[in-house]
Amino acid sequence: MSAGASPVGSPPSPPAPAPEQAPAPAPEQAPDAEAGRGTDAVLAGLRRHARHLVAELPGPLRRVRLRGGDTVLEVEWHGTPAEPVSAADAVRPAPPPAAAPPPDRYAVRSPIVGTFHRAPEPGAAPFVAVGDLVRPGQVVGIVEAMKLMNEVSAERGGRVVEVLATDGQPVEYDQPLVALDPD
Repeated sequence: MSAGASPVGSPPSPPAPAPEQAPAPAPEQAPDAEAGRGTDAVLAGLRRHARHLVAELPGPLRRVRLRGGDTVLEVEWHGTPAEPVSAADAVRPAPPPAAAPPPDRYAVRSPIVGTFHRAPEPGAAPFVAVGDLVRPGQVVGIVEAMKLMNEVSAERGGRVVEVLATDGQPVEYDQPLVALDPD
């Protein structure tokens, strides 16, 4: 009969207990290896945060310093960037400024840099058209910047004599958008 088999008709014998084994020894690690994994995670988070900051802030940065617990990530750039920007990546030139209205007229100007829209949505009627009477505080257009729609309101009342910016046109800060004849 083989080991562990019971004779026919007798109850099976309980399995023999396995000899107790000590847990396998852990591979040798530096004393701070466990902390190193935490540090790696903190550094990865700091790097992500730094990339986000660099992408969101206008203009080149010279120095970034981030702290996460006892870990500090510090980066400093000296001189010019290592790789020149290609012409394809360059920002397109600003459109020529719209002609300013004559001195006896009032110009509603863009409050920010962005894209001018005459209507609240594509296919909708424009906020104002030539000949419309505008009251102070009335919305005359929208400037879209960074996916935010910013209303452009007239500070004074008057009659629209000219819409100086076309729908979908990139506009600059303080660029005249709508010319009004004062009432």
